[in-house]
Amino acid sequence: MDAMSEKSIIALDTWLQTPMGSYVRTREQSLLNSLTADIFGFNAVQIGLPQINALEANRMPYRWLTDTCVPAVAVPGREIPMVVAHDFTELPFASQSLDLVVLPHVLEFIAEPHQVLREVERVLIPEGQVIICGFNPTSLWGMRQAAGRLTGAHFLPQNGEFIRLPRLKDWLKLLNMEVNRGHFLCYAPPLATEAWLERFSFMEPAGDRWWPYLGAVYMVQAIKRVQGMRLIGPAWSKQKIKAPKGVPATNKIHKSE
Repeated sequence: MDAMSEKSIIALDTWLQTPMGSYVRTREQSLLNSLTADIFGFNAVQIGLPQINALEANRMPYRWLTDTCVPAVAVPGREIPMVVAHDFTELPFASQSLDLVVLPHVLEFIAEPHQVLREVERVLIPEGQVIICGFNPTSLWGMRQAAGRLTGAHFLPQNGEFIRLPRLKDWLKLLNMEVNRGHFLCYAPPLATEAWLERFSFMEPAGDRWWPYLGAVYMVQAIKRVQGMRLIGPAWSKQKIKAPKGVPATNKIHKSE
């Protein structure tokens, strides 16, 4: 991972400890729990952002968190093992070995987001799924961030390159990843205090109904399609007998305390 990407991710880590970051984490955790609970298979991986337990509600027998280093302090409530990756553009997993990959705010804070998606496509089995979380540039938060770049008063982490949803969908389409679900969340105005964010909590249900595309965060779910392949029944049922127990191609596996 290059120095700029490392600084960007550190800035995101710091931002997630603010009231705005806590607001985003709470709502993302709730939606991720809902989306991953009914995705079945054997092997699931979360790439980056250990502050969110993206696989908490998933029931696959083998689940990992991949990050570029072991956190100095264990994340409370996290019991899945960690696989250390030197670089997210070279994931330490065998090709076509994973049923689910979750990318929470990775693409916008790394130098080569399209290459990361290529790696995700490589490691997913046919009909495997990916869930991507990102900040929405076409939102009140995105507009405030754009203004902050002119004034120096950044609302979101400074070095993030926020990806518009149509562009992300184009990238996925080029990789034969079919978007099947999309969600927006976090409709409160860009406010810096917990009290004001709570006062605007009524905007969550209103936003979903009246201005869904203006949510500060989007979450996209896509499926890896393979041309000429037809699956009968659940995609994971055929692999039940030969499901690998040691998918990570690395010996740097750490168990969170």
